[in-house]
Amino acid sequence: MIEVHQFPCLSDNYGFLLHDSDSGETVCIDTPDGEAYLREAAGRGWNITQIWNTHWHPDHAGGNETIKAATGCQVIAPAIDAPKIAAVDRTVKGADTVRIGAFEADVIDVGGHTNGHVAYHLPAAGLAFVGDSVFALGCGRMFEGTAPQFWASLARIRQLPAETLLYCAHEYTAANARFALHADPDNAALQDYAGEIADKRQRGEPTVPALLSRELATNPFLRAEDPVLQARWGGGDAVATFAALRSAKDSF
Repeated sequence: MIEVHQFPCLSDNYGFLLHDSDSGETVCIDTPDGEAYLREAAGRGWNITQIWNTHWHPDHAGGNETIKAATGCQVIAPAIDAPKIAAVDRTVKGADTVRIGAFEADVIDVGGHTNGHVAYHLPAAGLAFVGDSVFALGCGRMFEGTAPQFWASLARIRQLPAETLLYCAHEYTAANARFALHADPDNAALQDYAGEIADKRQRGEPTVPALLSRELATNPFLRAEDPVLQARWGGGDAVATFAALRSAKDSF
């Protein structure tokens, strides 16, 4: 059985511990705060055996050394970003696989936020850890990549099974909802989703994970092929529409 323990880190990150009860293995998905991960794992009696980094940014890999020093765990990181990541033991790229116990995770190239960004999809568990590539109702800033690259990355996420739960790394959903409503104001499914998000945040509840099928109907960055969005933002081309949306969100 696979269990995900989610907890807040830093100002708006989420930390994730992935635990396989059969093997006893525990994976840190990124390491925004090493001490927090060690504390959360200890509180559950879990032994950290691996770290799976999605990209090099310090709020995703900054705790690697602290956790490895305490546990001796194996650190797995994307090959392109690895020179900027501490304590890496193994590098991976799109189409590689990693394992926790009997569960295999597919490594997906989701470059764009950083050039080497990867996601980890566990098909048997219906989970994907997507870092900063895609958020509930949003996507990451395009710091290093290009619009064609980032759109191709999002297309790979779009192709996952619709029931996949997307574990994104930040609680940005309320702000993303405001932009999504600006970008796609006539989307009734989005209006309903935004209302639920507002209620959850008012109660102090997380909006992560997000269900892919719902994101496909409401997240403007995943819908750049939609004729309504193209007419409003991009003039008939998915890449141009995605680029226009990303630029507009940057200054929204």
